[in-house]
Amino acid sequence: MIWAFERISWMTPPPRTGDRHIPERDEAPLLAAAPVVGPATGPAVEPAGTGLDFPARSLVLVAGLPGAGKSTLLERLYGLRGDEQAPVPDGEVRVIDSRQARNWWARRLGPLPPRARIPFVYTTHVWRIARTLTAGHAVVAHTRGTWPHLLYGFAWLARRTGAGLHLVLIDVPPGTARAGQVARGRVLTTTTFARHCRRWDRLMAKARRGAVPPAATVTVLDRAAADRLTEIRFGRAR
Repeated sequence: MIWAFERISWMTPPPRTGDRHIPERDEAPLLAAAPVVGPATGPAVEPAGTGLDFPARSLVLVAGLPGAGKSTLLERLYGLRGDEQAPVPDGEVRVIDSRQARNWWARRLGPLPPRARIPFVYTTHVWRIARTLTAGHAVVAHTRGTWPHLLYGFAWLARRTGAGLHLVLIDVPPGTARAGQVARGRVLTTTTFARHCRRWDRLMAKARRGAVPPAATVTVLDRAAADRLTEIRFGRAR
C-alpha cells in the first residue's frame, strides 16, 4: 500500500503525555491493497511502477518507528553493508544512514554507554546531511519521524539549500518494529518505545488527513509496499 500526498503544511508539535500500554495495531492494510499515489485533495491514481520519483536536488527522508525497516530498505536499494562510516555515493545521490555516524563514533566513544552516544551520533548525522545538501547533491537519508523538531529542522535546511523535502514513511505495527529491534540487537526500553509509538501515531493521523509535516510530498508505505520498492529515482517531475 502506498499513499502519496502533495501538500505543504505545518505540523503542531505533539504534547508531552505520560507513558501507557502500547496497543498492537491491526496487521491488515488500512486501505485497499492496490498501491495508490495521488495528491492529498484529489483522487488517487495508479503509480507508474515499483519506484519513487523525485526532482533533482531533493532531500528524501525515510522515516518510521525504530525497527520499522528503514536501514533494511536502504541496504536493499543501495547495497549498504551496515559497516560504513561515511555517506555512500550513488551517482549524484548520497545515501546517509545514522548507522554510518554510529559506526564512526564507536571506537572513539567506546567507554560510553550507547544512550550517552546518541547526541554525538545524531548531531553528526544531521551535520552530514546539511553538508551534503550544501554541496549540491540529492540526499536519501534515514531519520526518526518521531522527533518533530528534526522534521522542522530538515525543512528549514532544505529551504536554505534550495532543495525540496520529501518524506517516505514506513508504517508498520509496533510488534513488527519491536521484532526489528530484536533482530538488529538494539532494543529500546518499553517507556521509550511507547513514546515513539504515540508520536508516530499522531504523525500518521496527520498524514492521513492531508495535514502533513513541512514537506513537498509524503509517501506512506506499509511493509508489503516497502518490500516491493525497487528504486528511488531523481530528476523526474513528481
